[in-house]
Amino acid sequence: MSIKSKIISISTVAVVTLSLTVNCFADVIPFTDISNIGAKDKIIALQDKGYVKGIGNGYFAPDKKITAVESVQLIVNAFKLNIDNIRFIKAPKATDYYVKADNDAWYADTLIIAAMNDIDLPKDLNPHQTWTREEFTYRLIKATEKHGNLPMIKLNPVVIADEDQLTVDYSGAIQRALVYGVTKLDANGKFNPKAEISRAEAAEQVYNALEYIKAHPAPQVQ
Repeated sequence: MSIKSKIISISTVAVVTLSLTVNCFADVIPFTDISNIGAKDKIIALQDKGYVKGIGNGYFAPDKKITAVESVQLIVNAFKLNIDNIRFIKAPKATDYYVKADNDAWYADTLIIAAMNDIDLPKDLNPHQTWTREEFTYRLIKATEKHGNLPMIKLNPVVIADEDQLTVDYSGAIQRALVYGVTKLDANGKFNPKAEISRAEAAEQVYNALEYIKAHPAPQVQ
């Protein structure tokens, strides 16, 4: 991660302009532990673009459950979010937006970017808590629709066998995720919303979301 900051004086008010970008290209070693998973090619494609990072020594840890900050970093990277054009009266801190954050942690810049790009994270976000399938899918779809400028669609609800287990506020986004082809139900027609999501599945969902955007570009403004 890198932070470039400068102070600009405008009418005696000190305005801090920051350029916060996540260093996506630090991990260039090919992953050695994804050869036997179905999303292998999608993960490789995301790594080639600098969107996903491993845990070191060539390991991606596909079965490891993804944490909140890992999830946010993945979304920020994939949608190339930044705050380059935002001016601040004072330099922002992650704790300005998320009370449980650590301003000195590796993820601090990522959380600031997420906050300023409306990723819809709770103020009491626990950075190291693992996310469930519904939590990750909901926030990915919100980011996909906002930053992909997707049009409204007429939705024919998919029958979800365990729909009663969905958090009500997440259900609409999950229905749209199924229609977009970002995720799918299991062999029993269940979404398993409360199950923790793995790094591999999270990466696959992000790849699918980017492919959907590519196939459905935003209308050109005349």
